Order: sequence, then C-alpha cells, then structure tokens
Amino acid sequence: MVAGPYTSGGAEAATRAARLAELNRAALAVFRMGHVPVIGVNMALPVIAAAEGDAFEDVMMPLSLALAERCDAVLRIGGASAGADAELARFAAAGKPVFRSLAEVPPAATPLRPPAPPSPRG
Repeated sequence: MVAGPYTSGGAEAATRAARLAELNRAALAVFRMGHVPVIGVNMALPVIAAAEGDAFEDVMMPLSLALAERCDAVLRIGGASAGADAELARFAAAGKPVFRSLAEVPPAATPLRPPAPPSPRG
C-alpha cells in the first residue's frame, strides 16, 4: 500500500489532485519493483462517486483502513496526514513492514512478469 496526504489541511481540488498524482507516481515505482501497489484513495473515490451524495466521511477512511488490513506492507510518503498515519498504525500494530522512502522498499522476491505466450501444439 502507498499512503500519504490527500485531504490534509482542508486541501482544495488542485492540491488533492497533485497529492493523488504523487501517490500514483510512488505506486508506479513500487510496481516497477515487482510489487502490486494499492492506494486507499484510489479504492475509495469511485465508491464515493457512486454514492451520489455526501459519502466521503462514511467511505474514505473505513475503506482505506480495511484495505490496509489486507496488504503486506506500506510505503508512507508526503507530509502530515492523520489518515495516512492511521493506515500506517495498522501495519505497525500487525508487525508488517513500514517503509518511509522508495529506497527502503526491497524488490519483490518474485517479480511480476507477463504470462508466457501459449506454446504451439504440433
């Protein structure tokens, strides 16, 4: 999981978009290391949009924290964020790895590879 600020400090739309882009760039770097990264915000936003109402508080953190429970490790990026810190606390409490920079994240033991093409039968 990649965790970092999104709405901290009552961020306006442009700040939220920039923060989400930073989270996505970090996730891409983690992916290129052979991991399968997820971001709580990316999981929650479509669900919030589908609610077609004021569901942000009901969905964002509960869904992000539930996702954190199912991940193997977390990369915490960016500045102050109570939500990201709550995600990180779940990992720490479970004894799961907490990384604070991309340089700390080890390559995956089994890198992701596209499936081999089917062998021709003859």
